Amino acid sequence: MFLDEAYAMAAPPAGGESGSGGSLVSMLLPLVLMFVIFYFLLIRPQQKKAKEHQAMLNAIQKGDEVITSGGIYGTVAGITDNVVTLEIANNVKIKVAKNQISSTTKRNELPK
Repeated sequence: MFLDEAYAMAAPPAGGESGSGGSLVSMLLPLVLMFVIFYFLLIRPQQKKAKEHQAMLNAIQKGDEVITSGGIYGTVAGITDNVVTLEIANNVKIKVAKNQISSTTKRNELPK
């Protein structure tokens, strides 16, 4: 008899047929908002930066002065699809991966 009264006083089960659609939307909305925020704050700027870097690499020509990601300043002595030959001093040439070129410089910006 006591158990019958306890079951009778219990609250109805949550997530019944009438409220299930609203709770699904309220659960997915924060996830969708987080993805949108991550896209505009992290993913999109990174893609834009990578696109600009690729355009800069495609524009490199012989004679350009560049800086590698390791901090080496040099003048482009030769270029292929994946390798750039840099002259870092008189008659001193090194080969670096093309994607390791971080930026190009103007002649008056190079350290002496």
